[in-house]
This record gives sequence, structure tokens and C-alpha cells, in this order.
Amino acid sequence: MGKRNSQKKNAAMLDSDDTDSISSSSSSVRFTNMVELGTEEREVDKDTMLDQWLDDLYEKRGSTREKALTSIIEAFNSSLQHEFIEKKFATLLHQCLTSVKKGSAKEVALASHAIGLLALTTGPGEKAQEILEESFSPISEALRLRPEMSKTSSLLECLAVITFVGGEGPEQTEKSMNIMWQVAHPKLGTNVSSSKTPPAVITMVVSAWSFLLTTLDGWALNPKTWQESVSYFSTLLDKDDRLLRIAAGEALALIFEIGSLEKFCGEANVSTNTPIEEGKDSRNLMHMHGLRNKVLGQVRVFAAEASSKGTAKKDLNTQKNTFRDILDFLENGYTPESSMKVGGESLNTSSWVQLIQLNFLKHFLGGGFVKHMQENQFLHDVFGFVPKKKSLSGVEHRMSGGAKRMYKSPNSTLNKARTQMLNKQRMLSQGKNAGHFAVDYADA
Repeated sequence: MGKRNSQKKNAAMLDSDDTDSISSSSSSVRFTNMVELGTEEREVDKDTMLDQWLDDLYEKRGSTREKALTSIIEAFNSSLQHEFIEKKFATLLHQCLTSVKKGSAKEVALASHAIGLLALTTGPGEKAQEILEESFSPISEALRLRPEMSKTSSLLECLAVITFVGGEGPEQTEKSMNIMWQVAHPKLGTNVSSSKTPPAVITMVVSAWSFLLTTLDGWALNPKTWQESVSYFSTLLDKDDRLLRIAAGEALALIFEIGSLEKFCGEANVSTNTPIEEGKDSRNLMHMHGLRNKVLGQVRVFAAEASSKGTAKKDLNTQKNTFRDILDFLENGYTPESSMKVGGESLNTSSWVQLIQLNFLKHFLGGGFVKHMQENQFLHDVFGFVPKKKSLSGVEHRMSGGAKRMYKSPNSTLNKARTQMLNKQRMLSQGKNAGHFAVDYADA
């Protein structure tokens, strides 16, 4: 009897659980449908607002245009606006360039940032090339006028990003790098004013220049450019500004990572050189050895610098850690490794090239970095990053090893099997996959 009562009790419990499960599942379906409907409404509202902000860029009042650009930037940071770009790409680019040419310093800075976001969102291709081609002259002219510091920094960032995405070859990249070089080193060019360049602007020049250098092969630049850059960055290490010293140190580490001393001295074809040319190359090589030893001495000092009165401990620690990494690289050949979580997945770097690219794009994207890192295919390709897929509720779908292989395989038969399997999973869970990757700021 006791056993039968226990069985009845268990049966009753199972029936109750099944009823609750059915009720819960039914509620889940209704909730999912409501969320999807709400999402669609938000998408429509977002598109309507983007159209309105784009229209506001035609307004005569500068403050209205600035507010519209701020809203557009926020929209591009919070979501990748592929559909909007598909419809309004040319109009948005044209209006942003008009702001660069005629707007206030604040408007120029905002428009420059919007153009950079436009390039990152479109990714490499015809649109990115068009952005670079159409924007190069207005940006170069705006830099020539040497306006307010915030305006110059934004223009430099924009030029770096659109060249990084839209540049087709080393010639275009070097062209942009030369414009940057002239801003920081005006005596080399006639298209800039003679006023003293603020340290913050020089810091941005060095960062942007280095960012583009990561895309070039060591042989792409001529020996004179290598030697001038090493010599110039070495002088920047003696400046008082810590951020400038750090940028210059990282630039030097990058230069020595991607280029050997032979490349710096033009010894690619030593066997075909004349005796005179060989003698010149030997002198250049000795000169570069001397520069490298000078840099090594400077790096040792900053890697061991003690704190002093009025020195911010955080800034000093940042400098010491950076220069210790540089010293370890120059002396032992060890490149720095970094790792950060993006949506629960590790984003790793293991070279100066990757670290400089990551830091520059993090600075440019700001609050939009996590979203772009999770959903921007171009950034996935740049860093070899594969984000975790998220469901609408933010719960990860964990797939078996076999399912992962099916997901990654290009074989059409397996792709069909994958689709069937995922559909079955959706039916069983009575939910739906959101498609894009949900942002998980807590893991960033």
C-alpha cells in the first residue's frame, strides 16, 4: 500500500510538473512573440529616427547638425546599421563631408567620427574605397588649416580608420601616413602652418601613423622613411608628456617588429649593389645600430623610472609596464601577449601589430567596441575572433563538438543538416535564435 501511495504521489507530481511545463512553455512562446513584435517596432522606430537625424544634417543651425551627428554616432555604436547604409550611404557620406568642410570644430570632430564608423560598418569593398577617395582631400585640407586640437585628433583618427578599411594598397596607405607625418613634423611639409603642435595632437599622429604601419610589409617603406621615423620617435621619448612617450615607444617596438635593420638600410639586393652603394648601405647600417642602441638605453630608463612628487601613480605604472614590455622585446625578442573578454569569449593578441590595432580601435569605438567586436565581421577577420552566439534571452546555446563541426563546414549537405538540427533545437526549447550576437557588457 505504501509503495502504491508513493507511486500515486509521484504520478501526481509528474502530472503537476507536466502541466506547469506546458503552461510555462505556452507563456514562453507568447512572451517570445511579444518580444519579437517589440523588437520589430523598435527597428522601425530606429530607422525613422535615423532618417530624421539625416534630414537634420541639412539644417542651417549648427547646433541642430551637431545634435544629429551625435545621435547618428550613438546609433552606429549601439547597432550595426547595415540596412540604413544600404539605402542612405551616399547621402550620409556627402552630408558628413559637408560638415567637415564647413562646420565648427565640434561639428567637424563629430562628422569625422561618423565617417570612420561608416567605413568600419561597411567593411572592405567598393563603399569603403569610395569613402577613402571622397574623404581624403577634405580631411587633408582640414588638417592643413591646423584647427582646434579636438578637431585635429578626430580628423587623424578618421583618416586612419578609413585608410585601414578602404585602402587598396601600400601607396594609398603611405599617402595617408605622409599627411599625418606632416602634421607632427611640419618642417617636412609646406601644407601645414608653423604653429607649435600640441603634445596631444602629436600623440594621436603617432598612434594613427603606427596603426596604418601595421598594415604594411617591412619592405613597403623606403630606408629613408624608416631611419627618419626611428630618429624622430627617439626624440619624442625625451618629451615630458607620458602618453606621448608611450605612443612613441610602442611605435618604435612596432617598427623593429616588422622591419629588420637590413630593411631599414635598403640591403634587399646587396648582391647587385655597386661598391659605392655597398659602402653607403654599410654606413646606414651602422647608423641604425647606433639609433637602436640609443632607443634601448632610453627604454631601460623608463622601464625602471621611480615615482616622484606630483607624478600620478597610475600613469607611471602604465608607462613602466609598457616600457618593460618594449625592453623585453628589444633585448629578448618576446612580444607582449594580452587577453580580454568580449561577450564571454577571449580576444587575444600576441604581437605589437595586433596590440596596436586593438588599442586604436578600442579608443576609436569607445562604448561601441563590444557591439562591433561581437557583430562586425571585418573586426572578426582582423583579430581572428569568433564570438559566442547568444539567444534572445542572452542564454548561450551550447552545441556539441559534432554540431560545431557541422556549423563550420562549408559543405552544403552538412549546412542543411545543421539548419535542420538548429530548427529542432528551437522547437524543443520553444524559443527562437536572435540571429545576431547579443551584447554582454558584464563580460567585456
